[in-house]
Amino acid sequence: MKNVTILFLSVLVMMTGTGCVKDQGCDDKSPQSEKATMVAYATAEGINAVEHSSGLYYEIITPGTGNQPTAASKIKATYTGKLLNGTVFDQLTTPPTQPWDMSLLIEGWKIGLPLIKQGGTIKLIIPSSLAYGCNGAGPIPGDAILYFDVTLVEVTN
Repeated sequence: MKNVTILFLSVLVMMTGTGCVKDQGCDDKSPQSEKATMVAYATAEGINAVEHSSGLYYEIITPGTGNQPTAASKIKATYTGKLLNGTVFDQLTTPPTQPWDMSLLIEGWKIGLPLIKQGGTIKLIIPSSLAYGCNGAGPIPGDAILYFDVTLVEVTN
């Protein structure tokens, strides 16, 4: 899993804008076109999801009480990332030694993590355009809607 985490973080650094590497000959799906799939997944998994204006779905499990991340924050988090078919593509059960820049994360995390504070836990269902788009990355296929269970361990503003 360590290699996958390193790959995942490397890909996070490479992503820009909507989270898709551009000019690869494909078009990202709109969050609206993936809405029914995300709602069905939330229902099947017992996730009491709320729709964000971006098209992302989330459920705040624990709001947290510490710092709230901003675009300029550095964070440490633990998480499990899954495809909607249940395949775990990445997991980090202990916080990283080096914090991550919020500005370098996928759009879905940039939108979802500021909804909680340090110590909080959130479930995110991220439309493909707010993740890795039509091209995918590493073990994540193109047009993949992603599910994350994230605990925000540390926030430095």
